[in-house]
Amino acid sequence: MMSQSKIFDSTTLRKTVLDMAYAGSTVHIGCAFSIIELLAVLYRNHLRYPGNDPLAACRDYFVLSKGHGVMAQYACLRDLGWLKDEAFSHYFSDGSDLKGLSDSRIPGLEVTSGSLGHGFSVGVGMAMGAKLRGTDQKTYVLVGDGEINEGPIWEGSLFAAHHDLKNFMVIIDENGFQAMGSTQDVIKLDSIQAKFESFGFEATTIDGHNETAIDGAITRFWESDSKSPKALIAKTIKGKGVPFMENNNIWHYTRLDPETYAQALSALADCVQ
Repeated sequence: MMSQSKIFDSTTLRKTVLDMAYAGSTVHIGCAFSIIELLAVLYRNHLRYPGNDPLAACRDYFVLSKGHGVMAQYACLRDLGWLKDEAFSHYFSDGSDLKGLSDSRIPGLEVTSGSLGHGFSVGVGMAMGAKLRGTDQKTYVLVGDGEINEGPIWEGSLFAAHHDLKNFMVIIDENGFQAMGSTQDVIKLDSIQAKFESFGFEATTIDGHNETAIDGAITRFWESDSKSPKALIAKTIKGKGVPFMENNNIWHYTRLDPETYAQALSALADCVQ
């Protein structure tokens, strides 16, 4: 495993995503890029895995409900040493264990997700279980803003608030897009923070690419005396880090070719100069 000072670097994580997407000729690059900083902060500063064991009984839970963003999570698991380099160079090839959606058969991935809306309620159940057991385990669930069109999100929210699941945090990747267009055009959301507050959540909105803001908001939530579940609304940019992908929803389903792969790598290199 890399030294702590070199892991969860956002540019390196994005390069890993590009390498995977190119090697496997796969899609969902933009929606992986929008959650890079969120995952980096969670894995670096907040998620607890005693003994660096993804199956530790007393671990915190992280549920990637927007399972199509899984390349970003794979990149983090590589930094943790839970996935080997060869898994990335053969991504999405015949016999590969790594799929294009979150798969619970991979240690570190808590749920099989991709059918949107379900991971949220699974996470609520995990938080309820921890409360009943009397442990200090925390549950984080990351959803997309398009995903919260789904009814199970709001059924789970009612349950979480009713049972005072203060150990539960949903993180909403508000990048303004979903597969078929902008969230404003498909089903407008207005204030996501106000919606979760109306369902009994303690909620706040931040810049989802500012790691200091992300870390501070999570820390303040856990230091709060409120018994309510938490909602962290992260304003993000779909395709963040590669200018020709940013806010360009074509990169939800577009595959890299040799030219765009080289251009994207060059754009990332420019970010660190």
